[in-house]
Amino acid sequence: MSSADTGRVSFGYRPALDGLRALAVTAVVLYHAGITGLGGGFLGVDTFFVLSGFLITSLLLTERLAHGRIDLPRFWIRRARRLLPALLVMVVATVVAGRWLLDPDALGLLRTDAWAALAYLANWRMIFRGTGYVAATAAPSPLQHTWSLGIEEQFYLIWPLVVAGLIGWVAARHTRTVLVVLCGAGAIASQLACGLVFQPDDIARAYYGTDTRAQALLIGAALAAVLTRPAAPSPGRRGRLALGVLGAAGAAATGLLWHFGADQAAWLYRGGLTAAALGTALMILPVMIVPGAFLARLLGFAPLVWLGRISYGVYLWHWPLFSYLTADSTGLSRWPLLALRLAATLAAAVLSYHLIEMPIRHGVLGRSLPRRVPVAVAAATVAVTAVVIAYAATPPPAPVTTAAPVVITTVPAAPHLANRRVVAPRPAPIDRPGRPGAGREPRVIFLGDSVSWVIGTYLPAHPGMWTSVRAIQGCGIATLPDILQLGTRHTNYPGCTSWQKRWQRGVAEDQPDVAVIELNRWELMDRRYQGRYQHVGDPAYDRYLTAQLDRAIDIAGSRGAAVVLLTAAYTHRAEKPDGSLYPEDQPGRVDAWNRLLRATAARHRDSVTVLDLNPVVCPDGKFTWKIDGRRVRSDGLHYTPAAVQRIIAPWLLPELAAIANGTYPRATAPGD
Repeated sequence: MSSADTGRVSFGYRPALDGLRALAVTAVVLYHAGITGLGGGFLGVDTFFVLSGFLITSLLLTERLAHGRIDLPRFWIRRARRLLPALLVMVVATVVAGRWLLDPDALGLLRTDAWAALAYLANWRMIFRGTGYVAATAAPSPLQHTWSLGIEEQFYLIWPLVVAGLIGWVAARHTRTVLVVLCGAGAIASQLACGLVFQPDDIARAYYGTDTRAQALLIGAALAAVLTRPAAPSPGRRGRLALGVLGAAGAAATGLLWHFGADQAAWLYRGGLTAAALGTALMILPVMIVPGAFLARLLGFAPLVWLGRISYGVYLWHWPLFSYLTADSTGLSRWPLLALRLAATLAAAVLSYHLIEMPIRHGVLGRSLPRRVPVAVAAATVAVTAVVIAYAATPPPAPVTTAAPVVITTVPAAPHLANRRVVAPRPAPIDRPGRPGAGREPRVIFLGDSVSWVIGTYLPAHPGMWTSVRAIQGCGIATLPDILQLGTRHTNYPGCTSWQKRWQRGVAEDQPDVAVIELNRWELMDRRYQGRYQHVGDPAYDRYLTAQLDRAIDIAGSRGAAVVLLTAAYTHRAEKPDGSLYPEDQPGRVDAWNRLLRATAARHRDSVTVLDLNPVVCPDGKFTWKIDGRRVRSDGLHYTPAAVQRIIAPWLLPELAAIANGTYPRATAPGD
């Protein structure tokens, strides 16, 4: 290959490629919006990968043909100038907004997400982000979408070195052939790696890995190498027809995959990703060889071209805006919410394009200043960005609690529950040596999941009562392994299946007078039972849950303790893409679980009391973030320390003291 080869395919601007970008970003955005019929819209990212591999490789080879060499520093500076400024602004804006909109745990995670995004390592961050309970059960990061930018930038860093090294090592006339073979072998290896690491219960490694998603980039690079060829006659009528058929086949395959794809489908990782990349490559082929072809004219439709030009900004801004503009924050849902999100995304993308991307690419920070000035400005900008992220993404210190010790009385202290006694049967007095009436303070153990852990852990000082916390974060009493959590497949955390032994050990060691059981989210999720996914409210699954709850009550009361079942409260952990609630957050699920609690308690009425926590933290009969101006939920599920100390404890501790001492009165239900 030499610079004398002037008859090759022109790599000048093709409006149709911008049209293809527009379709790809539209598929991604509408997929994230939960639009029916675009289950595989996330594969628009693979279209971007193919385009990136194709365009970057064509730029490198064209520069080699024109100048006899590749100026790698100049290439990397151009890429940084094109991509980094808009990313910096988006990351800073997302983090600053997160300081006001996210709970402290999510904000702490976002800080590391931001560093990973700026280092273009977000894909690996997303693989390892879920190694703890808080991270694994958190809502998706507002910067989660930067994983694809990380893969592309890693490609931009490594691939030019490969191409430049290959050009210097292989004879010019063999460069294209060797490059095509290398790309083909790499794509095959990437697809094989993807299939090998794929795990149905944890797709992160296969989905986010640079090695497992490289096939699309390499297929695009191979296409560029094929088209960068010596002079060849223009295709005749049959050639144009063949190219049209290939383009149509690529478009059809792409449409089908965008419609039928599913991010957890095994076939996707065992060939589907490569098929999606090949579909895009087949669409690019006729566009480049026959610019006047029907597909090129179709993709060159002016509105599509316009959207394609701002597609980088659309991709950058849509996900954080979708994350923050929720049904909960806006009061909108479904189509009105989608309209707001799309309008905000387009506005942000247009501003990014005209105020950041284009001025920096072509204005005073581009070629018009000496090279050192833009470098210095860039360094200063990155430094300021680092300072802003370090401050804004650091959770504010928790306020020093001044909660007074709770006096153990039988008077409800929660203001909105004044003069209200919870309806529950009276348990039999504790009858054993050393019971509280014999001169020692009552002993209370908290069992259950992470919500119970939060309640027991953040209690204020409570003289006259000893408490322990044996609740297990991330574990309920349902142990069926196949779970649907936030719409995706999940399984039990290690140790959850041994909850019975762990509870039994805690009860034996702590010798409680009262055992408090609080269970919520893990019993509300869909689990596979008897061959299909079921949930509380389904008769067969209710029988399973009842058996588990009977066992939990038996263990909690095995040393003579009175058992207290706290009802589950309404939650708002996350939203579906269209703003509606996931099943485990729907009030009907919570109500069904609480009915099951009461029915089970009625069969153990001599030893079990149901205390109704739901109206304490949801006083208006629905989920709320604040009560009397005080935030009560940290993340839509767990309670804040202030809520435990100021709202829950003043109501709960006196009730537990009365139950422990056998003085809890028989409540009168309405209508008795």
